[in-house]
Amino acid sequence: MREGPVRSVPGLPTPGRCLVMGVVNVTPDSFSDGGRWLEPDAAVVRGLELLADGADLLDVGGESTRPGAERVAQSEELARVVAVVRELAAAGAVVSIDTMRAPVAAAALDAGAGLVNDVSGGLADPAMLPQVAEAGVPYVVMHWRRHSADMQDFATYDDVVADVCGELAARLDTTKAAGIDPDLTVVDPGFGFAKTPEHNWRLLAQLDRLHALGHPLLVGAGRKSFLGQLLADGDGTARPALARDDATVATTALAAAAGAWCVRVHEARGSADAVRVVAQVAANV
Repeated sequence: MREGPVRSVPGLPTPGRCLVMGVVNVTPDSFSDGGRWLEPDAAVVRGLELLADGADLLDVGGESTRPGAERVAQSEELARVVAVVRELAAAGAVVSIDTMRAPVAAAALDAGAGLVNDVSGGLADPAMLPQVAEAGVPYVVMHWRRHSADMQDFATYDDVVADVCGELAARLDTTKAAGIDPDLTVVDPGFGFAKTPEHNWRLLAQLDRLHALGHPLLVGAGRKSFLGQLLADGDGTARPALARDDATVATTALAAAAGAWCVRVHEARGSADAVRVVAQVAANV
């Protein structure tokens, strides 16, 4: 178990333990729960359920980034997320906007979001970094190589942990140069993005190496396909996404024990319990 206090991010919850970010997918095609919360009213109810189950913040997204997904029009993404962000923020939720587009981030921030979670780390939209810098809000920089349609064609590494750290370090230099406060910057190794199952397991096993980047760490392993492949049936059929939550809780415990700032999950209760157990054990070491 990693020693030392859990990192915090100004303006976001600071409970002294790993945070739990609940996912609100306002999409018809997300890999784990596409379509279940597509209607704004349903998405708001879902967000409130996640909060009741122990989520510390909510990540609202209107564009699927599952492997092979095609991009949605910006107008459609805006239509999906803005009202949901507004209602959840009005209800007192700390809301993250999961987007690669600067105009969507700006609209969500105007609607009450307090964090931008950009899976492209600013590579998909050159206007994103200046937008975030001007807004002065926390920003998640994820390791990313290409859009979902062909990202798995770029899942080649010499040493996946070293390569991910090196590429994230380069993005951090860019975000700082763009004027984003390093104290507001979070890193995410990008589980499932241009990575094979073996790459994902290596990253999960060596999360401590990412602390050398000097920023809080977000781990988004929830329901990812590498868990489904591990838990495959005897005939090789992968465990369905909706049946991977117990395995997700295990990754939450591992991430929290490794000093992660936050985990991103689709069901909050099990992970909320797990981070509290890890924190209690750490307090008694």
